[in-house]
Amino acid sequence: MATRIAKSRSKATKTRPPEESGLNRETIVATALQLIDLHGLETFSLRGVAKSLGVYPTAVYWYVNSKEKLLAEAIALAFRPEEPPNPTSDWRADIRKIFHRWREAIRRHPNIAPAVGTQLASNTDVQFELVERILNDLSRAGFEGKPLVGAYNSVIASLVGFVAQEFASIPRDDVASFQAVIKDRLLTVDPQVYPILSANVPMLANHAFILRWQNGADAPLDESFEFYIDLVIGGLTAALAKSRP
Repeated sequence: MATRIAKSRSKATKTRPPEESGLNRETIVATALQLIDLHGLETFSLRGVAKSLGVYPTAVYWYVNSKEKLLAEAIALAFRPEEPPNPTSDWRADIRKIFHRWREAIRRHPNIAPAVGTQLASNTDVQFELVERILNDLSRAGFEGKPLVGAYNSVIASLVGFVAQEFASIPRDDVASFQAVIKDRLLTVDPQVYPILSANVPMLANHAFILRWQNGADAPLDESFEFYIDLVIGGLTAALAKSRP
């Protein structure tokens, strides 16, 4: 009998959260996002979050049982919107708002950019608000059936693709040397070998993908982003016309 009681107490102890002052899931996720903002994804770990909170790693595991799960929740927190604007009669304007709100979230937390696409694909707790909003806008535009699926996938891919490039990480070690090398190579490009690139270097330098030494956190590509949205919406409009009999 005594043995049975002891086992029961042991089981209860294992399933009861640790008595850590002020510790809860929300605090852990917010701390994880803060650490990613400060140090990037390379050094992100449950142990690091626990150390920042002044608790043992086991205390964090009570609430979030894996690094991947915690990363997913931190990214979800970064995208957690204030109250989303109500749909209007203009589906194109509403799609544009989604693009801007998405980019602004990444702009506030640029270090999450490399992981966003992966988390959208593998997050078992994905929030359906964004999905519903995009489907709503596209449905109001007139997409249905297979064209709706194609349009939805195109919007998601477009959302992720531009910002993943714009806010891609740059080397953290010896940033000055990295930037100097990129600048020197670009500004001394051989016009005989690369005539079009050479002629457009003043416009492209640090304002075009692959040809940058800063990412969107310090050198945002605002004009290109607007151009990009116009292309996406124009493509959706053309696809919609094509899908109609």
